[in-house]
Amino acid sequence: MRLWKQVIGAIALAVSMMGGAARADSTIDQIRARGVLKIPGILNEDPYFNKDPRTGEWRGFAIEMGRDIAKTLGVKLEVVESSWANSILDVQSGKVDMALGITATPVRAMSVSFSSPTYFNSFVIISAKKELEGLNWAQLNDPKYTFAVDLGSSQDLITQQYLPKANVLRFKTRDEAIVAVSTGKADGLVNTMLNGLVMTKKVPALGSVKVPTPVLSTPSVIAMNQNADPNFKAFVSAWAEYNRRIGNNQTWIVNSLATFGIVLDDMPKGFGFGG
Repeated sequence: MRLWKQVIGAIALAVSMMGGAARADSTIDQIRARGVLKIPGILNEDPYFNKDPRTGEWRGFAIEMGRDIAKTLGVKLEVVESSWANSILDVQSGKVDMALGITATPVRAMSVSFSSPTYFNSFVIISAKKELEGLNWAQLNDPKYTFAVDLGSSQDLITQQYLPKANVLRFKTRDEAIVAVSTGKADGLVNTMLNGLVMTKKVPALGSVKVPTPVLSTPSVIAMNQNADPNFKAFVSAWAEYNRRIGNNQTWIVNSLATFGIVLDDMPKGFGFGG
């Protein structure tokens, strides 16, 4: 009997120690022990991200969101230079803790976990050609049209789904895609509403933002490693949901757009961040 009590006591102690180790080894505890929250940052991706080449300081609404998450966790934010195509891989490999500004797609859901939406965005065509005005996605899906897109981006996935018959030029960077449109190699650029508004301010020759129907409004989420523990995933989703519903996320976005002289009235009728 005494032996059984000793065995049961040893098992209880081992379980208790394992539970303590699991708690100490949680994703949040790991981040706090490290003292930094790591996210990927992408060059020349206003209003999401950008880096000042003189100071090395990062800006953009995704950066502001990352800073707020880091502040909530009680750590500093560390930005790791990356690209849209590599940000998911950075999350998978553990190079970063999360990636912001990610479009939730079924394919990506097989590689990473998603938070609740931080905001909603729409896919658009940026073009100076009036003949594209008012056309829907089905009408744009024609071999006579040539569109430029940045490889591996969410808008690249949209062209594959909605513009399979159109001629699509894929480039490593968005800047290369912009050059293709501004030089006449492509009829328009496929991108998101927020990017499009900034692009037309920076490069007026691109024309205007056109919103094909049906309006493709997609949730922007935070991507996390699938091996992150449930508490961390719940925390990130709670942060996203809370800040979206009380308007903080919209404020960060609007403030980033204001840098380029863009206000809410510049956005097409019916567009909203809340979905």
